[in-house]
Amino acid sequence: MDHEHYSKERSASLDLLLRFQRLLVSKLYPGDCVGQVPNTYSPDLLGVGSLLKKYTALLCTHIGDILPVATSIASTSHRHFAEVSRVVDGDLTGILLPELVVSIVLLLSKNAGLMQEAGAIPLLAGLLEHLDRFNHLAPGKERDDNEDLAWPGIMGSFFTGQSSRNNEEVTLIRKADLENHNKDGGFWTVIDGKVYDIKDFQTQSLTGSSIL
Repeated sequence: MDHEHYSKERSASLDLLLRFQRLLVSKLYPGDCVGQVPNTYSPDLLGVGSLLKKYTALLCTHIGDILPVATSIASTSHRHFAEVSRVVDGDLTGILLPELVVSIVLLLSKNAGLMQEAGAIPLLAGLLEHLDRFNHLAPGKERDDNEDLAWPGIMGSFFTGQSSRNNEEVTLIRKADLENHNKDGGFWTVIDGKVYDIKDFQTQSLTGSSIL
């Protein structure tokens, strides 16, 4: 029902583009090429790959024009960000792009040679900076770490090099120590036999302590 509701809200032209995009992906998906010599592709298949590249280029050009404007407006306030996100979610950026990225990753895992021949993947890479700037405006996204992907107390060690100190003496923490620490207001958790302090991440999480 939700799918039908959103389909009715989409314009006919956007629906047509989505169907065209799915048709391209289905034509490139390996299924009818059993017994084909590796690294040799029919002219029809190469033609579809070329068409996918042109389609991706046009889509990325449009999104590359839209996102900087969206980022500029969204940076005004949290309310502006919420409204812009709603608009972007119903545009090509929110409807066509996510499915296209997933489809290309799937095609790459099935037939890497053909996808490299098509050349559509580098075009998507040009959107990363625009998407990153927009996502950084999300409310509650403030970070203490310098690295974009570093979680305080968890992933930071991978970027700072602390995890590579294999020669350091390992501190053993008993279950009772962990329980007492958490009773005193701390927030230690065990993942794969290692104890992590996620107290800093708790203050930045939007999901609440129960999920953590």
